[in-house]
Amino acid sequence: MGSADEIFKEFKEHSVAEFFKKNRQMLGYSGKIRSLTTIVHEYVTNSLDACEEAGILPELEVVITQLGNDHYRVSVSDNGPGIPKKHIGNVFAKMLAGTKFHRFIQQRGQQGIGCTGCTMFAQITSGKPTHVVTSTGRGIVYEADIMIDVRRNQPSISNEKEYEQDFRGTKVTAEFKNVAFTRGEYGPGEYLRRTAVANPHAKIIFVDPDNQRFVYERAVSVLPARPTPGKPHPKGLDVDDLISYAIHSKERTIRTFLVKTFDRMSTSKAKEIETKSGLDFNRKPDSLKWEEAEKIIGAIEQTNFLAPSTKELKPIGEKQIREAIINVLEPEFYSIKTRAPATYRGGVPFVIEAALAYGGKAGRVINGGTRAEIMRFANRAPLLFDAGSCVITKVVNNIDWKRYNFKDVENTPLTVFVNMTSTYIPYTSAGKTAIADEEEVVKEISLALMECAREIKRYISAKHKKHERRNRKLTLVRYVPEIAHAIEDLTGKKKQEVELMLMHIINKKYGDVLLDGEEPEKEPEGGPEPKEPKPDEEEKPEGPEPEEEPEKQEGEEVLPKTPEGDEESDEVIEEED
Repeated sequence: MGSADEIFKEFKEHSVAEFFKKNRQMLGYSGKIRSLTTIVHEYVTNSLDACEEAGILPELEVVITQLGNDHYRVSVSDNGPGIPKKHIGNVFAKMLAGTKFHRFIQQRGQQGIGCTGCTMFAQITSGKPTHVVTSTGRGIVYEADIMIDVRRNQPSISNEKEYEQDFRGTKVTAEFKNVAFTRGEYGPGEYLRRTAVANPHAKIIFVDPDNQRFVYERAVSVLPARPTPGKPHPKGLDVDDLISYAIHSKERTIRTFLVKTFDRMSTSKAKEIETKSGLDFNRKPDSLKWEEAEKIIGAIEQTNFLAPSTKELKPIGEKQIREAIINVLEPEFYSIKTRAPATYRGGVPFVIEAALAYGGKAGRVINGGTRAEIMRFANRAPLLFDAGSCVITKVVNNIDWKRYNFKDVENTPLTVFVNMTSTYIPYTSAGKTAIADEEEVVKEISLALMECAREIKRYISAKHKKHERRNRKLTLVRYVPEIAHAIEDLTGKKKQEVELMLMHIINKKYGDVLLDGEEPEKEPEGGPEPKEPKPDEEEKPEGPEPEEEPEKQEGEEVLPKTPEGDEESDEVIEEED
């Protein structure tokens, strides 16, 4: 047996870049098709985030060129604010460096490893650097080749150039091997199609390896409102979260620490929690013990708070979702719902948006048939892979769709749309392809989808009833000629007149159903015929009540009174035999 000293001779410290190089599947690079789509995803989400934060309507162009077998060049350009020269190396070649991870604000990217992961994947598969061209709009363009020093997790920059040109934005180009392009549901084309659905304010141009050009025009010309940095909500905090916040707090007392650190935490709420916990809050936050933090968390659970503030959350919005669904899917019917803000573990606020699109181009065509599809999004970014481990898929599969008139939902032209908006999406891995199974998230997605399903159910029920009435009308119309012929033989009345009479009766009952080539029955001139009064009712003339008529005797007829000025007087005459 070896001694401890011998065993620990091989003890070494590794950089985070080395870790992800050996575990690149955690970043989404685990298959040829998936890897190429992941590359497009990372570049596109960064471009959209940058444009929106700068207040610019995004215009992106994605070009994929095949250079050989499983060898492609990917180029993504945007009209964004550009990247300052001093930050370019860290943006594209340093793991866990960026503007997102440390901010309590909603963005598509959140870990600071996306673009760096692409740079690393390019150099370990093709051996070539990533080429970046960028300008902040001041007339100076900066251009360079970038690689990553994996051992030190530091950028390596070469071939730097600076020149004057009227250009603003960023263009990144890199070569990748061991990747594959597909036009299927997991390819870059489908990813960009779904990106257009969730980002109706963006114009996206896609040029595929066959030089086919797809343009997704923006459906709305208004940028989504920018979220602002916020605070965690008290509900959903656990003990470790509270201790971590307390250690880094600069406040002098636990009371002010709670008020300053958490959303919806007023001074009165802090005092209420102090009373319930039985602790003294006139101490420094970093003096909190684990057992004391447990008491505070217990007191928070017993306290009512307002719903989380939405200033740091900006969902897509029902109007924008409607415009995007109509623009891309052209459905026969749709229903859209946005849930009120909620929180999950750690006091992180989130909002669920859901939509169901039925008919039209909804669903996906497979082998000539249309099947239901699930569009999953997190902060507007499509999630194409690992559907089976995603909470959205699990919730959709657990809904009893038969209750909502979907007898065979798998083979229905239906698109299920779900977007989770949050300051921090609980992804199942660093690849950001699936959302974790959080209890609060499950509940909100279920409620949103069931609300949409109820509206679809009402529409489908009405459609089925109309279909049944149409079938009944068709059956009756089919027998009209035979019945008319029989009546003609019995009564001598012309067949055409009988047919018209029968069709009038049928249309009176099924007037809301029009058969092929049939027009609505026109009302006679002068408006509809007056309804005949029931036998026990008499129509009352407008104006004052008429005088009481004389009692009619048997065998006599009472004539109405003549108008004033008429020389004739009221008289009773005997009825002729």
